[in-house]
Amino acid sequence: MADYAKDVLVDTQWVQDHLDDPSIRIVEVDENPALYAEAHIPGAIGFDWKKDLQDQVKRDFLGPEEFGQLLGSRGISNDHTIVLYGDRNNWFAAYTYWYLNYYGHDNVRLMNGPREKWISEGRPTTSEVPSYDSATFRAQPGDDRIRAMRDEVLAALDSNINLVDVRSPQEFSGELIAMAGYEQEGAQRAGHIPGAASVPWAQAVKEDGTFKDADELRELYAGKGVIADGNDIIAYCRIGERSAHTWFVLHELLGQQNVKNYDGSWTEWGNLVNVPIEKNV
Repeated sequence: MADYAKDVLVDTQWVQDHLDDPSIRIVEVDENPALYAEAHIPGAIGFDWKKDLQDQVKRDFLGPEEFGQLLGSRGISNDHTIVLYGDRNNWFAAYTYWYLNYYGHDNVRLMNGPREKWISEGRPTTSEVPSYDSATFRAQPGDDRIRAMRDEVLAALDSNINLVDVRSPQEFSGELIAMAGYEQEGAQRAGHIPGAASVPWAQAVKEDGTFKDADELRELYAGKGVIADGNDIIAYCRIGERSAHTWFVLHELLGQQNVKNYDGSWTEWGNLVNVPIEKNV
């Protein structure tokens, strides 16, 4: 498909053709979790990114044991091919893809296009919640090759690691601390990490939410200096979901080897006391 580095996308027709395939588990993860109850792909399991995928006490995601229990309890085993999709052009679907890869499950596909595309094409939906027998899912230890932590980002400021900020231009410049409508979830300070390139995540997709061709994507990220000189790349946003989408584009579609998602992102960095920030306002 469009000369991508890895065969990690499936189109809506492929998903429809595999609705009754027992080796596949379709999973919907939305930014707005209420959408799943209204309508979803028949047989799709719904994850609430806040309640299911995040630790309910500290600002972090689940440990390997809890993650394995979550998937197993919903009928997902290590033998399943997991197909992910969601709203907002697959923000949280891409985040869940990255999360699964982090815990060693790489038999994952992303539907090329969000739930809106599926619905607009008149494909089948249901409000029925599927019931699968519980299964065993064992998560591997986390893969630090694809996750960046705060100290690593701090160290990157004095190195040749390329940072990419995938938030909106207003968030990058410091005009806004968080996207409109998300003001309660912002950081103390506005701006961006020094030296970061600004490439809003949505520039990677077409109007219908499907990904641009590999050549277009390469041109976009090379043009902004994100893909340059074989340097390692760290992507960040506000809470790690938009940057997981960009990680997916760079690492999976374009085959960039050393790309990490800094899921602490601006909510962590903008609240730290003694780290540098830049503003353009």
